[in-house]
Amino acid sequence: MTKSKLPQLLAEIRSCQTCVAHLPHAPRPVVQAGANARLLIVGQAPGRLVHETGIPWNDPSGDRLRAWLGLAPDVFYDEQRVAIVPTAFCYPGKGKSGDLPPRAECAPLWHAPVMAQLRDVRLTLLIGRYAQQFYLRENCKATLTETVAAYEQYLPQYFPLPHPSPRNRLWFKANGWFERDVVPALKKLVAAALTEKV
Repeated sequence: MTKSKLPQLLAEIRSCQTCVAHLPHAPRPVVQAGANARLLIVGQAPGRLVHETGIPWNDPSGDRLRAWLGLAPDVFYDEQRVAIVPTAFCYPGKGKSGDLPPRAECAPLWHAPVMAQLRDVRLTLLIGRYAQQFYLRENCKATLTETVAAYEQYLPQYFPLPHPSPRNRLWFKANGWFERDVVPALKKLVAAALTEKV
């Protein structure tokens, strides 16, 4: 499949019914990608607000993420600059302490074909434990905190991050080093990825 086939692949993803029997609502896969994207964001799965609007990271978590990246919405939502490919494309539903985990069928089914089309990506952000485990595999540290703290070990390809959800406020409070030391480095690398000449 060539780059010109990416729109066809995205259409197939958006019509996917693989997990229909396990979802609380009708499937609404949320994905954003353009063949020339330089930055790739791999998160968990859409939340309820994203499911309702069909717009990725269209919630308080997205507001914080854009602040971390130093990106205005017009850049963040430019598919030719930023690809957004979550670990699972559909809202999995509510659990006892937040949303349920991403459906396990999604990433193995769709990620390899999508990644094969994104040949200009300079930096991939792995947001949350599910994305980190899928891409880093045995190179993940024992905890998310350790993985994020060791972010330099995964460069230049990957940059592991905590989830920017308001539910993680205690983590941010306990790990002040993240916004003090890691976020400035993240902004520089994101800016470089988006402006680097091919």
